[in-house]
Amino acid sequence: LFQNNDFLRNTVHRHEPPVTAQPIQILVEDDEVVVVDKPSSLPVHPCGRFRHNTVIFILGKERGLKELHTIHRLDRMTSGVLMFAKTVEVSQRIDEQVRQRQLEKEYVCRVVGEFPEHEVVCEEPILVVSYKVGVCRVDPKGKPCKTVFQRLSYNGRSSVVKCLPRTGRTHQIRVHLQYLGHPIVNDPIYNMEAWGPDRGKGGKIDKTDEELLKALVEEHCSRQSLEVLGIAEEDLSAGAGNKGCGDSSECAPAQAALVNENSCPAEETGDPGRDAGDPKGNEAAACPLNCDTNLETLENSEELGLSGNRDGEMEEKDPLCMECKISRRDPSPKELVMFLHALRYKGVGFEYCSKMPEWAMEDWEE
Repeated sequence: LFQNNDFLRNTVHRHEPPVTAQPIQILVEDDEVVVVDKPSSLPVHPCGRFRHNTVIFILGKERGLKELHTIHRLDRMTSGVLMFAKTVEVSQRIDEQVRQRQLEKEYVCRVVGEFPEHEVVCEEPILVVSYKVGVCRVDPKGKPCKTVFQRLSYNGRSSVVKCLPRTGRTHQIRVHLQYLGHPIVNDPIYNMEAWGPDRGKGGKIDKTDEELLKALVEEHCSRQSLEVLGIAEEDLSAGAGNKGCGDSSECAPAQAALVNENSCPAEETGDPGRDAGDPKGNEAAACPLNCDTNLETLENSEELGLSGNRDGEMEEKDPLCMECKISRRDPSPKELVMFLHALRYKGVGFEYCSKMPEWAMEDWEE
């Protein structure tokens, strides 16, 4: 029994999913903004199972850039131009440009097959199937959105396509490309067999949402790549008893993932189209933007030698931790990259660009 003045300390460590070792390149830094070229596989800020392996934390630890304000976000698997404000005033000024639809974002991607040469405009509404797993699909009940596509090159098997999202729904570019029958070559969600023989082309899925999520989880289980969905084996079993899952006797693995609090909600893909009334996106409550508290906590835990990071430092083995006893396959670098890149970010009085990725070159081959 505890008595007055007793001191209790609980020490934990985290097992973060693997990320690429590619460095974060700073494109621009001045008194107002920090603009970086984000590598694929890194989330923007701490959320879900990610703490150390995030852009916000790495910039704070390695570059001393703290108190940054997130202006827009990219999917974890999307690389490219990512912009942070150094002050509240700059953040509010750019947010106003967002509300006035004065910002433009340009992406480049490599898709399956021969994309049409002419400009393609897709305005299919998008519905979120699961915020926890981060899966969306075209549905008449979804939110209206618009993406403009233009083919840049074709190498006989895949096409490089320029994408201009006019709105910013979750996974908008990826979902629209899937609908058009040209999913991103290595998209770990929207180019999977779980969607059926046509892989979701034309919105044809022939599965309920629950069946689709279950099939996606099972396919990644067979590939030993559940971390791509932001979940792990222990998350599935941990979520099975959650009352949010409904009747536990009929609770499938994918349904468990739906209620798992360790999963990271999907992040916005296209910044210019963030809802005017919601400039920070609809997942702000789930993923903290201010890294000060998280950064301090993580640095303290690091001093205890209890946390791993993307440099390959391993956590201390804890005999009471079930995850410490699990041996997982180390993913190859190409498994941590998706061929979708934010190439340009333009607003009133500024324009930031990154280099074209190697996989987007006209003569590139797998």
